[in-house]
Amino acid sequence: MDKAQKFELMNKVVRELEDLQNSQTALITKISQIEVDNMNGLNDSTLEKNLSDMHSKIAENVDSINDIFSYFESKRDDYGEKNSAAIAAAEAAAAAEAVK
Repeated sequence: MDKAQKFELMNKVVRELEDLQNSQTALITKISQIEVDNMNGLNDSTLEKNLSDMHSKIAENVDSINDIFSYFESKRDDYGEKNSAAIAAAEAAAAAEAVK
């Protein structure tokens, strides 16, 4: 795997981690809405307990994903800076080959 391929794979992982962040945030939003609905009339104790537990676990996951995302995004950026010439050369070669 050349440096450009590795950099593109790192970009893909960053995009996937960002998607994972968004998915987890959407889950928290949905759970919060169900919690509000439960408080606004249902008052079901099982929903209250289980949703609260789920909310806490997913919030912990969001924190972990945020940490991983920040770490890997920084690693990708550092790699891109250190290898920018090689990445640009590989991308130029690939573009030239595509034109042929």
